[in-house]
Amino acid sequence: MARSIYVGSWRVDLDVREGVDSPVSQAALARAVAAALTAVGAPGPASIGLILSDDAELGELNATHMGKTGPTDVLSFPLLPPAAFAAGAATPDVPRPPGQRLHLGEIVVSVERAAEQAERGRGGQTGDVRWSPADELHLLVTHGTLHICGYDHAEPDEERAMRAIEQRLLARSAAT
Repeated sequence: MARSIYVGSWRVDLDVREGVDSPVSQAALARAVAAALTAVGAPGPASIGLILSDDAELGELNATHMGKTGPTDVLSFPLLPPAAFAAGAATPDVPRPPGQRLHLGEIVVSVERAAEQAERGRGGQTGDVRWSPADELHLLVTHGTLHICGYDHAEPDEERAMRAIEQRLLARSAAT
């Protein structure tokens, strides 16, 4: 089931694969994506794809695109270079039909993996957080959005910066 959800200047094209049951409403997930895009100053108005899937699909994508065996929790496929998200960067001049939004990329999340990680207390991206599947799914959607925007966690400084944004956004969403 696919649908577009508009939040401010963002359009989230949300696709929930058959048989996948999300513990979080589609509107709440779209708001999480929009909050992350806004927090990092993503160029807009823009669209972004969010696919809620399962371990089987994430396993296939992980093998094809990352060269790794087995499922993962979230994969992001950015369409713009990280420099497009730098403070003060001009909206990228990407060819598109008149009136069309800039498309930032695609995020694919395994709802199955989110639930498993939460249930086993292996959530929070650090592998040591026990919380609900809904909280884990919020984190993974936020995390995937930040990857679209050029954030990474390969180096300690990068990881600290990314985790700080995630924590701020998750605290804000928990308060609402």
